[in-house]
Amino acid sequence: MACPSVAAARLGLGLWGARTVQARGYNLEYSRQFSSKAGDDMGRSAGAIREAGGAFGQREKAEEDRYFREKSKEQLASLRKHHQEEIMHHEKEIQRLQKEIERHKNQMKKLKDD
Repeated sequence: MACPSVAAARLGLGLWGARTVQARGYNLEYSRQFSSKAGDDMGRSAGAIREAGGAFGQREKAEEDRYFREKSKEQLASLRKHHQEEIMHHEKEIQRLQKEIERHKNQMKKLKDD
């Protein structure tokens, strides 16, 4: 088993981190025994029922697919609404600018006539 300061140095904790590990008496090797690793039975995911297969797994997959289809529809509807609002805003801005152009043309015409 490695000394806590060696383990702290491996983790990149620096001098104060190593002293903290020593002072508190952490046993890093002990904590590694209970950490989940890839391929470890202790690190099972929440989708264990789905992975087991059968009717429950098929139902779970169908529910997930339905949920994501609904989410996609909601996002598309929101995006369409946003684009429609943007189009309306730009059309109003175009109308405002056209009125400004006409106003300036009229002012120029008045100056020309004077």
